Amino acid sequence: MFDFDVGKLLIFGIVALVVIPPKDLPRVMRAAGQIVAKMRRMAAEFQSQFMEAMREAELDSVKAELDSVKKELLELERSAKTDAAFDPAMAMRQEIVRAVEPPKEIGVSAGVLTDAAQASDAPAGEPPAPAADAKPAPAAGPHETVESPTAAAVARDAAE
Repeated sequence: MFDFDVGKLLIFGIVALVVIPPKDLPRVMRAAGQIVAKMRRMAAEFQSQFMEAMREAELDSVKAELDSVKKELLELERSAKTDAAFDPAMAMRQEIVRAVEPPKEIGVSAGVLTDAAQASDAPAGEPPAPAADAKPAPAAGPHETVESPTAAAVARDAAE
């Protein structure tokens, strides 16, 4: 506490013998021992109170953490109840059926399919031949858009 070594204690004892008469020395040493013991008890009491406060603070933080975990578990349980209608076997079955079925072409007529076949039969350097029933594209004004013959054929076939 005070970092006394042997040299300092020796000097302290010599000064005490000079200042305090030898017959009063035992009474002074007893009083000094009682004061040191009292200081040690106060230090130990302070340390125990400090450690108790630390345990309580730690206990409060652990309680708060447990409460948050409990809330999270309750939320997970509620979400699990809402997802009870989910059937993973049925979902897998539907995915397999969708993967095996051939793709469906929606809104495509046979005329457009033959145009595509003719385009694939044409040589690589030439543009595809126009369909026999395709109308020439109208001239577009500054604010109009021009539809391609394939899109116009699809729209016409969809209207029929």
